[in-house]
Amino acid sequence: MAKITYIEHNGTRHEVEVANGLSVMEGARDNNIPGIEADCGGACACSTCHVYVDGAWVEKIPAKDAMEEDMLDFAFEPDAERSRLTCQIKVTDALDGLVVQMPEKQI
Repeated sequence: MAKITYIEHNGTRHEVEVANGLSVMEGARDNNIPGIEADCGGACACSTCHVYVDGAWVEKIPAKDAMEEDMLDFAFEPDAERSRLTCQIKVTDALDGLVVQMPEKQI
């Protein structure tokens, strides 16, 4: 289990425990955290679970694959270093303390 902090665009923080094996997107969905829409349900077929990973965590999470890179092209104001799709980040104990911030909107 990992404690993950989701920060809405307006600064509202949500700190929740997410079970190992779930995605960061599923953690947001299961805890009713606004700002992550996840229209495709985690299939990496949209960009509506886009977040900005806190700079301290960018190198600590697994690298993006080609499919995620392609889908991030459709995200709202993607950042080459910090943008990730939360459906592609699997929760492990190593992610305890992860902080992600939602963009102004999802598209």
